[in-house]
Parts: sequence; structure tokens; C-alpha cells
Amino acid sequence: MNTEKFFTEEEKRIFFSKYRELFNTLSESLEKDDVPKIRQLLRPVVALECYSRDRNGVNGLLRNIETALIATKDIGLKRTSVLALILYRPVLKKAITTEEVEMAFNADVSLIINRLLKTSDLYARNTAINSENFHRLLFSFAEDVRVILIMIADRLCMMRMGKNITEDNDRIRLATEVSYLYAPLAHRLGLYKIKSEFEDLSLKYLDPKQYYYIKDKLNETKRSRDIYIEKFIEPVRKKLHDAGLKFDIKGRIKSIHSINSKIKKQKVEFEGIYDLFAIRIVLDSEKEKERADCWHVFSIITDMYQPNPKRMRDWISVPKTNGYESLHITVLGPQKRWVEVQIRTQRMDEIAEKGLAAHWKYKGGQEEHGLDEFLADVRAVLETQGATPMDLMKEFKMDLYQDEIYVFTPNGDLIKLGKGATVLDFAFAIHSKIGRRCISGKVNGRNVPIKYVLNNGDTIEVITSPTQTPKRDWLSFVATSKARSKIKQALREEYAKNAELAKEQLQRRMKNRKADIEDAVLMRYIKKKGYKSVTDFYVDIAEGKLDINSVIDECIEQEQKEKEMLDHTETRSAGEYVANIEAKELSTQQDILVIDKNLTGIDYKLAKCCNPIYGDPVFGFVSTQGVKIHRMDCPNATEMRTRFGYRIIPAEWSGKGTSGYTVTLRIVGNDDISIVTNITSVISKENRVSLRSINIDSVDGLFQGTFTIIIPDISSLKILMKKLQCVKGVKNIHRMN
Repeated sequence: MNTEKFFTEEEKRIFFSKYRELFNTLSESLEKDDVPKIRQLLRPVVALECYSRDRNGVNGLLRNIETALIATKDIGLKRTSVLALILYRPVLKKAITTEEVEMAFNADVSLIINRLLKTSDLYARNTAINSENFHRLLFSFAEDVRVILIMIADRLCMMRMGKNITEDNDRIRLATEVSYLYAPLAHRLGLYKIKSEFEDLSLKYLDPKQYYYIKDKLNETKRSRDIYIEKFIEPVRKKLHDAGLKFDIKGRIKSIHSINSKIKKQKVEFEGIYDLFAIRIVLDSEKEKERADCWHVFSIITDMYQPNPKRMRDWISVPKTNGYESLHITVLGPQKRWVEVQIRTQRMDEIAEKGLAAHWKYKGGQEEHGLDEFLADVRAVLETQGATPMDLMKEFKMDLYQDEIYVFTPNGDLIKLGKGATVLDFAFAIHSKIGRRCISGKVNGRNVPIKYVLNNGDTIEVITSPTQTPKRDWLSFVATSKARSKIKQALREEYAKNAELAKEQLQRRMKNRKADIEDAVLMRYIKKKGYKSVTDFYVDIAEGKLDINSVIDECIEQEQKEKEMLDHTETRSAGEYVANIEAKELSTQQDILVIDKNLTGIDYKLAKCCNPIYGDPVFGFVSTQGVKIHRMDCPNATEMRTRFGYRIIPAEWSGKGTSGYTVTLRIVGNDDISIVTNITSVISKENRVSLRSINIDSVDGLFQGTFTIIIPDISSLKILMKKLQCVKGVKNIHRMN
């Protein structure tokens, strides 16, 4: 290997350090001659530039070895998966074949490589996931859980190398893909540490200003937070030591992404977030004493500090599907502050850090066994006939983040469902036929409707009827993707069946009346009636919303009118046709925005969904109406990037903002007219700011007002919002989209 040509000096140092670390970590699972075989296969491969740098200058071999190290150390994958990961790229580049890999190692290694090849278009282009290739990606995932874990390792490697990605667009696409798919997948597979890192890095690349704001705030408050944590821990440490327990206890800061989510959800400033950390107690316990020791610690903590029973989580008695076990309690600590305490053993902690792979280790299973229930659900959703790829994306992501509840059949069998699941969800979990025929249920012996929301520990009996059929309103209250996909499938089948019967009925009636209506006339009639599809038209006939005889009469009348018009219409030259084209709405902010790095003078419009103003971080979206400018945090940004990443173009403000931009502020405060007067007074005194409209509602002693203003730029808006926040009686103020 000509390392001088292939690596910089720094890269060479990093590579050989990582290389040694990787094979030291894998030493127990590797066979005796694995390393020589890898060297033999890879030596000619490097010369063929299979691991060449990508367009951002990232060294392919360094990326490969970093990914393999993440797969082993952070996820816990062993020999088979790591060999497949190392040899995947040479097979992709056709430098070696899967047959050679199989001959050198085994069929399982080549099997994983073949499954990874199905996702090669995503690796090669590094584009955001659109709905079609998302569908193909899920099929690969459903075949082998190791494919998910390897791709999670690769994406984490790329996110850590984010500073080396020179193209801003590539970094944003990667961060969007990770936040949309890989962070939820890591969550579902129990890789909570990786999930948090994914979310933090995604926020860093998608909203760097907010990321560094929270990071700086955490650094500023570190000293006082450390003092408080130690004050809380010290008496607990003494009590646990006196009880003869072996343990490790420490404070854990919440992730930046988690803090940001709380700021947005609760609509408060950083200072308004009080649960910035949790205390984790990790016990060194023997397997048979784990539960008893955890509950012993629980008893000690709740004797010392008042617990909040509503915020207790017991995942020791019934672990999560991904193997996660822990006791979570929230107690009232010193200075009347709520503190979350997590209690687990070393084995549980490793499963919490490494998720599925650590669960295999302790269960003595093999890698390929995986999360059978999870993958079965994925397959069930994928096999739903007629489901669009976008439906699959929404269902899949929703199901990934669901918390779990545990309920029982009358025979005592345990069923795991998503939080918010109903009796109908339970029925579909038992069997699709039972779900379709469900009319009600008995929960703990009491009759309840099908939309009744289940709780942990409920015992459910499903009551069915042979005459029951799925209804569209069922979709409004079911919580699981399996139930929703099966209901949609049943409705589509019923819909198509009714439409076909109505079509046959219409044709018979036309034949009986000897009405020979052309298909083109019928299609124009359906369109004139405002139907989006022919199926909708026939379903309305089937449901009696349209009378067949009236339809035939109106079609005959329309056909006669069209013939009369054709007879009386003079032939005119095509040259006399005058196109009725609407004038384009041109932007008034000429050259304020630079589109695609170096282009100016391009017509654009500011998107109404997020109303960007001068100074907002923005991007351009090429639509059928031209370039639309959106804020980076636009509520539609994620979907645009995931579905239409190729239409995204960079955009940035230049010069100085000279125009006025419309912004709507929502302000909540005490119900006092003088406060509203003070708010309008502050606005009117601001330079280059004017009030356009105001709308006030009073509810329960508070006013809620929307103030639409014209403002020159984001700096002026921030200054104004700070001044408005200082108005006495104002509780909350935020900018609306």
C-alpha cells in the first residue's frame, strides 16, 4: 500500500491508530487467519482507488475504518458485520466479487454485502431520502437488522466528520436525513447515546445559532449546576454506601437537542428550563440480585426525597421491546427543584448505551436474530397494498418514536402496544380479521367502546360481529401503524369493490335505456361535476349520493349541447388564439438576496408559510412558480429537503435591507387594556417599524393578541421583541410562521 500517496501525515497517523484499535476490539471474535486475508484482499484494492476521496475531500479508507470502529465500540457488532463493512466498498467498485469474499470468509459476510449494495445509491449520491428510495431502504432494513446498524454507524461517522464537508448543501442534506430517519431508528433500537449525538449534531448543522446559544449557556451555568449535583449526590452516596451496595453515581446533562425541544415546546427561555440534568446510579450487582438491588435503591431515594408518582417509569419489571431496563423516578431535591434519578445495573447500562447488540450479548443470541417484532411490523406496513411511499414515511417515523404500554389477553398473554393505543389497536395486534370485525371490548371486565385508550396492565377482551366492516373514522383514533395500515387497506379494497359494482350498474342501466354515451363525454361530465377521480364518482353512485337515471339524463343533455355547439362554431385560424397568461409576480427586493452563491438579479418570492425577513437564515426552493425563499427553520423545510433535495439551492442576504417585511407576533399577557396600549406605544416608537394590524382575545384573565408589523430586518425584530418582553404584564411573546 502506497501510504505516502494515499494519506496525509495526519491521516496516516489516525488511520494506523484506528486500525490497531479496531482489531484489538475485535480480537476475541476474529478467526486466526482473518487479518491476513483482509490484507491480501485490500492491498490491490487501495491501488485501484476504491477508497478514493469523495467530492468533499473525505478519505474513503479513513471513513471506512472509523465506521467499523463505531460499529464495534459504540454498537457492539462483531466479526461478520465488520468484515462486510470493510469489504463492501471494493465489491461496490467491482474490485473484488462477493464470490471471492465468500471463499475467503463465509456466505453470511457476502449476504450482508449484497444487502448493503441495495442501499448503494444513497451512499453514492449522499442525497436526502425521497419517498421512493426510502421505500426501498426500508425493505433492506426489514430483511436484516444488521444493515440498519451498519448504516447507523456510517451516518454517525459522517456526522462526526461534518466539519470536513466543504459543501454546505451536502452537510444540510446529511443532517436532515439523519434527523428524519437515523435518529428515530437509533431510538427504536435502544441506541440512546447515538440517538442523542445524532440529534445534537443535526441541530448543530441545521440551526448552528441555536446550538451554540444553548451550548454557551450550559458552559456559563456549569459551575452552579455541578455544585447542586454534588449537593444532591453526597447524602445519597453515603446512604447507598451504608447499605453495602457497590455502585457508581454521577450527574448527566440533558442533550442540547432535548433542551432546545423543551424551549420550543414550553415557549420559554433557557433560564426557564429547570430539569437540565439527571442523576444516574449504576449498580454492580449479580444477575439474580439485580431487581432487588434496584428496588432497594429506589426505596432509599424516595425515603430521602419526595417522589412524583406521575413521573415514575418502571422498565425493570417489563423491559422495552429493544431490551432497555431501568427505573426512572423524579424527586423533589434541595431548593425545591425536581431531579430525575435513573437506577440500573452495569448490564442494564450497557444495553442502554449499545442497545440491541448488547442485548444479543447478554441473551447469548446471534446478530441475525434481531428485533423480530419490530421487523415484522415494518414488513406489515411495507406490504400494505396501495400505500404511497409518503404514507409509509409518516407511519414509519411515527411508530419509531412511540413509547410502549403493556396489556394482557384474557389468557394472560402479554401484548406490547404504542402509547395511546385503543381497544381497536389491540384487536388488530391480535389479528387483522379480529380488528376488522371489532365492535367493542371489555377492559378489566368493563364494557368499553373501540376507541377506549388503554393503560398499562389492562386486560382486554375483544367483542366482534360478522357484520362489522372498517370505517374511515377509525383512522382518527387508532395509534399503531399496523392498525392504521390494515384499516387503510380494507377501506381501499371496499372502495374499489363498490366503485366496480357501481360502474357495472351504470353500464347496465345505459344499455337498458339504449343510451350510447361516449366515454369522452362521460369523463368530461365527471370532471365538470368536480370529481378528482373516476373512482370517487362511482363510489358516490354506490352510496346513493348520485341518482343513476339523473346521471344518464345529464350526460345525454351534455352530449346534445356539445354537438350543437360544434355545428354552429365557425372554424378559426390557430393564429388567432390569444393566450391568457397571468403576469409573473416579481420580487421587489432586487439583488438583496444572492441565489446559489454568486447569482443576483434572479426573480424570487418570499414563501408565505414561514415569512422570511432580511437576516433570517434562508434557502431557495425551485418550484413551478419560480424560486421561493424559505427560512431554515420553516415548518415545511424537512419535507422539502427529504422529498425534493435536488430542488434546494443556497441563498443568503447581501447588502442592507431596505424594504419592509411583514411579521406577526403573538403576545400573551395580563388582561389589562393599558398593557396593550404600552405594547402599541413601544412598536410605534421603533425606527422603521410600523403596526399593520392587531387582534386581541381575552380568556380567563389573560389577553392573547396577534400583532402584525412591518419591520426592516431580523436585528430590528430581536430588539423589538426584547423591549416588548420588558413591558409589565407581558407573559410570553413569540414570532408566528
